[in-house]
Amino acid sequence: MATVALTEENFESTIADNDIVLVDFWAEWCGPCKSFAPTFEQSSAQHEDVVHAKVDTEDQQRLAAEFGIRSIPTIMAFRENVLVFSQPGALPASSLEQLVTQVKALDMDDVRAQIAAHESEHQAG
Repeated sequence: MATVALTEENFESTIADNDIVLVDFWAEWCGPCKSFAPTFEQSSAQHEDVVHAKVDTEDQQRLAAEFGIRSIPTIMAFRENVLVFSQPGALPASSLEQLVTQVKALDMDDVRAQIAAHESEHQAG
């Protein structure tokens, strides 16, 4: 599966309509972004059940600002509409493969329970 370009118009629906979405925040002028691109493309070919999407931070500045992108590339993973991973820096292929495997293996009921517990702690304190 080829990567999908995300914009303000399709970001939320792409995240909501797919089980797992990996997002690569990048820019044309960014050397590490260009170096990481083939690794990301290869992962998209290997994992057709995972949406691999890219946000051009130059073209989609409001979207990058909304997610607090300060360094690129930044990789984010969403599972069942929940942000479960976010890290700046290009990942080697083995680390990206490990990330995909870990995101697929997540127990989302447990993740939601942890989020709920964390939110109730903050509301009580």
